[in-house]
Formats: sequence, structure tokens, C-alpha cells
Amino acid sequence: MAEPVRVAILISGSGSNMVRLVESMTGDHPARPVLVLSNVPDAGGLARARALGVPTAVVDHRAYPDRAAFEAALHDRLASARADLICLAGFMRVLTAPFVARWQGRMLNIHPSLLPKYRGLDTHARALAAGDAEAGCSVHEVTPDLDAGPVLGQARVPVLPGDTPESLARRVLEQEHRLYPEVLRRVAAGDRRAVTIDAGQSGGG
Repeated sequence: MAEPVRVAILISGSGSNMVRLVESMTGDHPARPVLVLSNVPDAGGLARARALGVPTAVVDHRAYPDRAAFEAALHDRLASARADLICLAGFMRVLTAPFVARWQGRMLNIHPSLLPKYRGLDTHARALAAGDAEAGCSVHEVTPDLDAGPVLGQARVPVLPGDTPESLARRVLEQEHRLYPEVLRRVAAGDRRAVTIDAGQSGGG
């Protein structure tokens, strides 16, 4: 039987997507979590990861003189955990091209828009300002260009009358929690065909 794919999850905050990923990697899942790492020492997700029995680490970007030194320490910690695959889950640091190149094809990210729309920040406000009928989230491979890598999965969420960025964000997050584990399972099994989830009218208002 093949060895499971070793997954490291990078977070900066509460780690809600991280929790869903960890919870999914049981039974016949082709991957297992080996590390949850944060660049923020007091990130809430670290305690949640420890409660789930996953080893944790902190590489505080503020402790390094520049981005290259931070990323060298980050790479060393991931390598020492023998990670095969990285999942970015609310990791609020833009990674440089040299770091991404070292993990090319082995790093995933979830982004709260239907890429290629609305790369970067404030995605829900931008979707509402544009009058979009639907919003959603995307899981993509990380490439040197921000939020521009091949899309491996999307979940579509209808924009409802009276939506605010906050209400839309809540409904999109529910679908992130469905989509990311599904894409991770497929990628860990060697299947990179894109998956689509249509939330329809689920999630209410």
C-alpha cells in the first residue's frame, strides 16, 4: 500500500479551513496531516491543531531581517517535517517566486472568489460592487503570480438581495469548508481535474 501523502498546512489565524482539512484526512484518505505551521505565534488555529493531535510550529516572519531569511526558515521547517504537499489556509504572507519554485506543483491555496475574478483582497465587496449574480471560492495551485495558478476546484454561491460583504463571506466560507477537503483528496490521489460545487440556494440569508 502506498505511503500517504504528507500534508503541511500553513495558517495565520483561526484555522477554520485547516480544521476541515485535518478532519477529512482519516480512513481511506490518501493523505495525512504532518504539520500545522503559522507565521503568527498566537494564531488561534495552533491550539485547534494541537487539540486534533497535529504537530505545530511557528516561524514568525517578524523575527527575520528580510523575506528571503523568513522563507529559508519556513522551507527548512517544512522539509524537516518531510512534507509532500502544502495547503495554504488563511496564510497571510505573499510567497516569493524562489520559494514557490521550490514547491512548484505541490502547493495549494484557497481564495474567496471565482478566479480569475478578484485576485487579491476585498473579494466579496468587489463582487457586490460589480453587481455579480454569484460569488464563490477557488482552490488553485500556487504559482509566482498572485492567485493566478491553475484552478483545481470552485464552489459557486448565489449573491442574495441585501447581501453585505460580511453575509456573503459567511456563505462562501461554508463552501470553502466543503471544497478544499474535496480538492485535497483528489490531488493527493493524483487527480488534478477541476471539481465544481454549486451551492444553489443553500446556506440561507
